[in-house]
Amino acid sequence: MPIDLGLQDKVVLVTGSTRGIGWASARLLAEAGAKVIVSGRDESIAQERASELRAGGHSAHAIAFDVADTAQVQKAYQRIFRDHRRLNVLINNAGILQDGLLGMIPDSTIRETFAINVEGVISNMQQAVRLMQRSGSGSIVNLSSIIGRFGNEGQVVYGASKAAVIGATLSAAKELAGSGIRVNAVAPGFIDTDMTRQLSSEKYDQRLRSIKMKRPGTVEDVARVILFLASELSSYVTGQVIGVDGGMLI
Repeated sequence: MPIDLGLQDKVVLVTGSTRGIGWASARLLAEAGAKVIVSGRDESIAQERASELRAGGHSAHAIAFDVADTAQVQKAYQRIFRDHRRLNVLINNAGILQDGLLGMIPDSTIRETFAINVEGVISNMQQAVRLMQRSGSGSIVNLSSIIGRFGNEGQVVYGASKAAVIGATLSAAKELAGSGIRVNAVAPGFIDTDMTRQLSSEKYDQRLRSIKMKRPGTVEDVARVILFLASELSSYVTGQVIGVDGGMLI
C-alpha cells in the first residue's frame, strides 16, 4: 500500500519553480496529489510549466511575481486567497547566486542578493502565515545552502544571505509552532544545476573530490527532502536545517 503523504488537494506554492530544484519540487509535490502553484518572474514560462503538470494529470496553476517586490508578493497572495481560500505549504525556493571577492563587490550585488534571498523569503513567510493561521496548520520550507552554514571564499554576500535564511527559519519555527505551522530549511551542497555546469573543469573536479559520496547531488535529491518536510511524514519536525550534500562535510 502506498504511503499517504497527506498532501492530497493541499495548496502548495513553490517560488522560483520554473527550473532547477524548484521545478523538481513542483513535480514531486504534484505527483503526491498537491495543488501546486508554479511561480517565477516570467509569466509565460510559469504558465508553460503549469501546463506540463496538468498534461500529466495533476492540478497546477501559475502566478508570476518578483519575490523582491513586496507589492507583487502581496498581490500574489491576495490572488491565492481569492482562488483557493487557503495555503497549506510554502516552498521558499527563489534565490540568486553572485560571486565576488571582498573589496570588489558592487553595492548593487549586495542589495539585489539580500532583496531576493532574504527579504523575499521573509515577505513570502509573512503573507503565507496569514493564510496558514486561518486553518491552524501549515509547513514552510526555506532553501538555504551549505555555504550559509560553513561559508566559502568568494561568496561572502551569498553566504551571508543564506545564513540569514537559517536565522529566519529558526526564529519563525519558534514563533509559529504554537499555531501548528512548521518551519524548516534545506541546505543543499554541490548540486548538478545550470549554475554548477558553468564552472571550469578544474573547479568542478575540486568540488567533486570534497564529496564523500563521489557524485554531485541531483535536483531530485533535494526535492525529495523538500517533499518530506512538506508532507505529514514530518509532522513533528520543525526548526531544523537539513543538509543535502552527499557527505561533503563528514
